[in-house]
Amino acid sequence: MGDLKVDLTAPNGRKISLPTGLFINNEFVKGNGGTITSINPTDESEIATVQAASADDIDTAVKAARKALNDPSWRDLPGTDRGMIMYKFAELLEANKETLATLETWDNGKPYTVALTEDLAETVNTIRYYAGWADKLHGQTIPTTPGKKFAYTLKQPLGVCGQIIPWNYPLAMAAWKLGPALACGNTIVLKPAEQTPLSILFAATFIAQAGFPPGVINIVNGYGREAGHALASHLDVDKIAFTGSTPTAKQIMKAASINMKHITLETGGKSPLLVFDDADLDQATKWAHIGIMSNQGQICTATSRILVQDTILDSFLSQFKSVIASTSKLGDPFAEDTFQGPQVTKAQYDRVLSYIEAGKSEGATLATGGIPSKSATSGGKGFFIEPTVFTNVSENMRVYQEEIFGPFCVIVPFKDEAEAIRMANNTAYGLGSAVFTTNLERAHRVAERIEAGMVWINSSQDCDYRVPFGGVKQSGVGRELGEAGLAAYSQTKAVHVNLGLKL
Repeated sequence: MGDLKVDLTAPNGRKISLPTGLFINNEFVKGNGGTITSINPTDESEIATVQAASADDIDTAVKAARKALNDPSWRDLPGTDRGMIMYKFAELLEANKETLATLETWDNGKPYTVALTEDLAETVNTIRYYAGWADKLHGQTIPTTPGKKFAYTLKQPLGVCGQIIPWNYPLAMAAWKLGPALACGNTIVLKPAEQTPLSILFAATFIAQAGFPPGVINIVNGYGREAGHALASHLDVDKIAFTGSTPTAKQIMKAASINMKHITLETGGKSPLLVFDDADLDQATKWAHIGIMSNQGQICTATSRILVQDTILDSFLSQFKSVIASTSKLGDPFAEDTFQGPQVTKAQYDRVLSYIEAGKSEGATLATGGIPSKSATSGGKGFFIEPTVFTNVSENMRVYQEEIFGPFCVIVPFKDEAEAIRMANNTAYGLGSAVFTTNLERAHRVAERIEAGMVWINSSQDCDYRVPFGGVKQSGVGRELGEAGLAAYSQTKAVHVNLGLKL
């Protein structure tokens, strides 16, 4: 590794030797795209500076991945053996989960308890889940002309897969993409988000140790405008998978069209949460709080539009504000009792504040929050924003229609089921949604009619590596997780066999 590492002491006292180079061909190497400095959003201090990839570095990584794809050590590896390597990788991640969670909290701002018990658990379990699929991917035999002809199918990898990871769940989102791609036998060039480059670099130290041949997984930190574009537009990349904003996804679709890459896109959301007057109000307010305020509101599926039946609007709002006051403790993300840390960057912090001003200027009522909370840390620094709720919101307002990606929601009344469904679907997005009611028939009826890739009944933000995840409309293309996630990384070849039919 040479000098491509830095020794760090985290705020929780953990000592970390962090690699800072690009990971290509199972080695850390210097990048040619400048550097990326990771900023601690809790106190705005610099954590570490890592290498950034240039377009030439992306080309080097793609060539390494192409060579590995055609190397017998990976190409001809039995699925069972491939799965065992993946299991070993998951074991190494789990054995180092405290360090990985520390890095996630340090440069992302999420509470350490969440990073450790939720994000790292999901990362490890996702890799293990797909490791189990590695030797269960097979085709089928299809009889055509009995005794004369038959056909069979082969499940084969797509090839070299480019993967672009967001900053809100760095390791978990990487696992969502690495898992199915590896299980299907692909090779990978993965670009982490420039805002959160640290945890994935540390995870890369276990790739060779797990037994992956050189070039199978390449990690290339870099800026989206250079490294991301180079990856999406590379002529020797067969597939691009992206999680992030809808505007960026549209640019990636354009770049990927150069050679008609396969694409999987998981993009923005403005998810509704519907509360009917027969709902368990105590549960509805608690789940609504989780649905928008967890992870600092930085969740693509965040239920940021809370639609409440008009007969219980006042009761819901009063109880919802009480839940916020008693639960949403802002502060040091390494403190055990912290629920909400800072926004990930100053840019995201400023974006949320700008929408608070937009809500006020458009005539909405600020019901609670809406102010920065610099006092949450010693020294008066950090990108903290109090949980924010607006009422008296109309459907044409920006705060109702646009994704904000922060601890920010609107509460809007509806009269009946028909209006609730219409309002829920009045959006360009269609990722997540939630329905709160004790009427079983209504729950399933509304779930069917909401235009979204996922619906939660009497809960919010449920996510399981065994269950498909994805959206409709401008919330994405394709599905991740579960068996459905494998389809995005494999292709089916048909082989026709003539048993002796003569012409």
